[in-house]
Amino acid sequence: MPIDLADSASSTPSTGPASAPGEGSADPASPRYGRAHYYPDVSDADWSDWRWQFRNRVTSLETLAAHLEIPAEEWHDRLEVLRDFRMGITPYYLSLIDKDDPDDPILRQVVPLAEENLFRAVGEEDPLGEEQFSPVPGITHRYPDRVLMVISNNCAVYCRYCTRKRTMYEGATPDVELDRMVDYIARTPAVRDVVVSGGDPLNYSTAKLEQILSKLRAIPHLEIIRIGSRVPVALPQRIDDELCAMLQKYHPLWINVHFNHPRELSPEAHGACDRLSRAGIPLNNQAVLLKGVNDSVETIRALCHGLMRMRVRPYYLYQCDPVRGAEHFRTPISKGLEIIEGLRGHTSGLAIPTYVIDAPGGGGKVPVAPQYLLHYDRERGRAVLRNFQGNLYEYFEPRADNDELNPEPAPSGGRLVPAHGRVPKDGPGDGGRSTAVGAVPGAPGLNGRGEPPATRGSARSNGKQDAAPGAGSPPAEGDSRPSRRRGSSKSPGVDAPLYEAYLATPPQPGSDATDVVGKSRWVHRGATTRTPRTAASTEAGVAGGRSRAAQSPAPQARPTNGHGTH
Repeated sequence: MPIDLADSASSTPSTGPASAPGEGSADPASPRYGRAHYYPDVSDADWSDWRWQFRNRVTSLETLAAHLEIPAEEWHDRLEVLRDFRMGITPYYLSLIDKDDPDDPILRQVVPLAEENLFRAVGEEDPLGEEQFSPVPGITHRYPDRVLMVISNNCAVYCRYCTRKRTMYEGATPDVELDRMVDYIARTPAVRDVVVSGGDPLNYSTAKLEQILSKLRAIPHLEIIRIGSRVPVALPQRIDDELCAMLQKYHPLWINVHFNHPRELSPEAHGACDRLSRAGIPLNNQAVLLKGVNDSVETIRALCHGLMRMRVRPYYLYQCDPVRGAEHFRTPISKGLEIIEGLRGHTSGLAIPTYVIDAPGGGGKVPVAPQYLLHYDRERGRAVLRNFQGNLYEYFEPRADNDELNPEPAPSGGRLVPAHGRVPKDGPGDGGRSTAVGAVPGAPGLNGRGEPPATRGSARSNGKQDAAPGAGSPPAEGDSRPSRRRGSSKSPGVDAPLYEAYLATPPQPGSDATDVVGKSRWVHRGATTRTPRTAASTEAGVAGGRSRAAQSPAPQARPTNGHGTH
């Protein structure tokens, strides 16, 4: 059974001297953190006992003040916070806090701050609408084939940004409620995946947790069991051989852990994850983007690299939920996009989490990412892609897939609007010109011709900045077009560089280009808005591109590696 508050209160917390330096830290400038500083008199046997860790959690402001300095003017505000949402910090997790840093990223996650009281009335009690999708208490059935099963309401540590603050109390979930949850899954054949969460399921004794897992594994249509836990982060002593031996009997079983900062990747945490991995349990990490904790590219990159070394896959980076009292943790969405942009191309794809926002009111996880597909013309099978360096590339789909999609002219003389959502610029009489969903107004007109070029395939940058027409002379007055890196074709023999005709057409003032769904101003902040081209200007641009191509030497074929690739 989970250890409840009565068990914790029955044991006097071992606080240690409030201001004693750590062993061997005679230098007053050295950081004051670690077991030797906070708990110098605790034996190895006690420190390694997860039950001792749980019983001796810091749960009151008075006990916390014996370890950390609390400004007198904030004492009342912090007491008010604890009236709404309890505190619990294991001795192990407390030992990770740098006592001399009031903005320590570990401290901010678990210590009640005056900011929490300031935003006490801001936010939602149930921001994800979990209870509105609950057919049985403890079950949230939002997605068709999987459910959330909340089997516990207590944690080793209580995160100040927790989306389930409303349910956190110290007590065991009655067996009758657990049986009702299992029964719902058993009589709902559509459910093939269950996320066992809380609170923290790994707070249960090994025997009690096995009772629950064995009942779930006996359900024929249930394929996957996942456990969501922060125990490997905040109470790694709990991950012992007995627990691992039990868990590996119920495969396929996955565990989602919750590391937010590279300082949490301690040797103890590493050992806990290693034991789980050796038991055949895949580990995924679900981090939350938190202001003042991990809201920088450097911090998230260090976290992801450290997780990879521990054989933990960075899975999700969550936008902080708008839960009551957590407003000071929330960042703008642009910060999350900036972080993902800073990872893509600068580390392996396996180390990049998916940035998601849980839609308010129960809309589910919505992935959010920088825009790399700048333009997509499904009718002609053409796309403009942006890579991590900001270079633009033209890509062509297989011709066979496109021929079936060419729409017939409409009776009005215009063109049918295909189902993929192309938006006519000038209405029915625009001769079929349209802007693809997701395109940027004023985006390059590709190769400036109405038909795909003879050589189809992907285009790549040659690593050099191609000179625009008239290179070497100053740009024309009023020409505000951003410079673009124009790729050359993968195969030799193309009669004109990409975007040659587009660059040959001067920008026009007063554009009436249509804004379309999918435009991202944050990513495309350098785009130039252009007016739709006339047939005469397009033909002039094509002719100019051809004349310049005739004067340019043909690109040299690049050597291959023996497999037909470069």
